[in-house]
Amino acid sequence: MRDTTAGSPAKQLAGFIAKFDPIMQKRIKACRAELRKQMPAAVELVYDNYNFFVIGYGPNERASDAIVSLTAQASGTALCFIYGATMPDPKKLMQGEGNQVRSIKLPSADVLKTADVKDLIRAAIKHGEVPLPKGKKGYLVIKSVSAKQRPRRAT
Repeated sequence: MRDTTAGSPAKQLAGFIAKFDPIMQKRIKACRAELRKQMPAAVELVYDNYNFFVIGYGPNERASDAIVSLTAQASGTALCFIYGATMPDPKKLMQGEGNQVRSIKLPSADVLKTADVKDLIRAAIKHGEVPLPKGKKGYLVIKSVSAKQRPRRAT
């Protein structure tokens, strides 16, 4: 469900992030800034769901075309590669056993700045069926907000 009464997407995003502990707020913002730097043309798809706060990055507003997602919950953050199970991972950085998604834990945004993770992000972009638009600036879309959510702060 999309809530269009809560202000601009940027204000809504700020409110979602404010639900987290100050340390997590800082980490989410830093990770988002780094992903935006690496994928300036990507559309950011925001989901404030029951279990996770998620910002997906893709070429358009279709969730199925997303490349990666930044996920956050009270206990931490991760970078999810939407089609990671079918991507090469020569350094074995990605975790997960499912049929599709693989992830890398993000104790800080510095993980996103490492050459190995940047290589994986570039590989994920190339692996996507729909390319990121060239020469365009991405934008923010609030896709879904769950009325009921797990606590965003550690207890």
